[in-house]
Amino acid sequence: MSIEIIVVLLILTASIILFITELLPVDVVSMLIVGVLLLSGILSIEEGFAGFSNEGTITIAAMFILSAGLSRTGLVTYIGRIIKKAFKLNYSVAIAVTLISVAFLSAFINNTPVVAIFLPLLLHLSQETELSPSKILLPLSYSSIFGGVCTLIGTSTNIVVNTIAVKQGQPPFSLFEITPLGIFFFTTGFIYLLIIGIRLLPERKPAADLADSFGLADYLTEIILTKDSNSVNIRLKDSPLIKNLGIEVLEIIRKDNARFIPTAYTHLNEGDRLLVKCKLETIKEFKETSGILIKPGLKWSDSLMNTESILLLEAIVAPNSFLIGKNLKEVHFRHRFNSIVLALRHRGELIRDKITDISLLAGDSLLIEINKDEIDKLKESDAFVFLSKVDPPSFKKSKIIISVSTILGVVLLTTFNILPIVLSAFLGSIVLVLSRCITLEQAYSAIDWKIILLLAGSLSLGTALEKTGAANIISEKILYVAGSSGPLLVLSIFYLITLILTEVMSNTATAALITPIAIVTANSLGVDPRPFLVAVMFAASLAFMSPVGYQTHLLVFNPGGYKVIDFIKVGTPLNILFWILATFLIPVFFPF
Repeated sequence: MSIEIIVVLLILTASIILFITELLPVDVVSMLIVGVLLLSGILSIEEGFAGFSNEGTITIAAMFILSAGLSRTGLVTYIGRIIKKAFKLNYSVAIAVTLISVAFLSAFINNTPVVAIFLPLLLHLSQETELSPSKILLPLSYSSIFGGVCTLIGTSTNIVVNTIAVKQGQPPFSLFEITPLGIFFFTTGFIYLLIIGIRLLPERKPAADLADSFGLADYLTEIILTKDSNSVNIRLKDSPLIKNLGIEVLEIIRKDNARFIPTAYTHLNEGDRLLVKCKLETIKEFKETSGILIKPGLKWSDSLMNTESILLLEAIVAPNSFLIGKNLKEVHFRHRFNSIVLALRHRGELIRDKITDISLLAGDSLLIEINKDEIDKLKESDAFVFLSKVDPPSFKKSKIIISVSTILGVVLLTTFNILPIVLSAFLGSIVLVLSRCITLEQAYSAIDWKIILLLAGSLSLGTALEKTGAANIISEKILYVAGSSGPLLVLSIFYLITLILTEVMSNTATAALITPIAIVTANSLGVDPRPFLVAVMFAASLAFMSPVGYQTHLLVFNPGGYKVIDFIKVGTPLNILFWILATFLIPVFFPF
């Protein structure tokens, strides 16, 4: 075994460990991969940076823009409103229509904005119908994944596999080549959810009141500053209340009943009523502090904090949010949005103290108090998915026709081989920007640059695996385990390996790393690599037993009140079912 192969295998092992443990951000790991491969001389400059100019990378970036165009012009929101009306006619039919609609939309656009728009809709409907959101939100996420495997552009992993296959001399997949098999999987998954999956889900009723659901009763109180207070006539940041007691002032109510969220430079006056957040022990200290009166009998609720000028709302950190990996202090959250985070749900843990020190992750739920005239800053940010009833960003219905026509044009041009997918998607993105369906700034922010960097690094490692022969070494080990059982068992092993990796690390990275090995293995067996490529496509998307298996799972995790065991209970049978189906059905649709 050559030194180059050993180095590549070490890089592969280290990459998988880092992707799983998330000791470093995935985009940083990807850049390290490229750097090490270049410094070691295993890849040339052109080979190392080829991932950035790769057709697959450009296609995925363009698809992010096309998805944002449809979302921002209001198509998904419009469909959601129609479904909301359907719930008033027949609940069971409406649930089925919702899941089918989500799957259909996810077959052509990024499923994250689809789930993000349907999520608050279903939460609102669950309150009206007294249905537990835990019964429907996980099926929502699963349905979006079902739709993603129905077309080549349904998910980035499909595009990644196709890109690597073409690079290694395989014929490209057409846009709807995997659709018949994808529809079969969708139908199976849909029936499973309605008959079995929803029954396995817990019935957890969330608290109707946000303050109650985040357990703030013991953390919030109201104090009144008297003329004897040493905090009167000084700035808030210089107040002994802040310096000595470490409280957080959420609102100030002046004598004229004007309520507002203060800044650090707000001067405190005699008679000011301060709504404060602090520990129970600190509340007890107030009684021993001169110049402070505690207002007795105060019952904290949403109605107390929702006023004409101030709003209390819940939002989720979006999968591509700039907040990921940072804490509230680093991003100057209070100053940037003129709002306060009162509490945080972080990977199932409810945090109400020292929130500003917590590094945020995708899917974290934030309880936010904000001035109503500042709400547009949050809505335009793309950093959040709102669970509370917040009006979506304004849109013009006339733009829906343009955005839908553009997507349809991309699909038709690709389907009839008039233009390659990379060119049609790129031109479609330009059309959306020129027609002002989406601004240039919104187009830039719509691209998940972490996935782009992750893809570029993973493609470079895939090239190194193929170039050095490391892929052959891994392939030989897999064939040794499979013995002389033939390609069917090897196909099943590849699906299982891809599925397991996808449950614990990025599905895009998994697809990029496994695809070259799958091609080499198929060639070693003397069979068509196509069924192996389809196995990687499907297994890298159809992961259901872990909250981190797919980014839409993170969106529904906290709102549904789920625990990891819920994903295991519902997702494990579905993973096994799809694994068996893939083993026997893929060769039927894509013969060896």
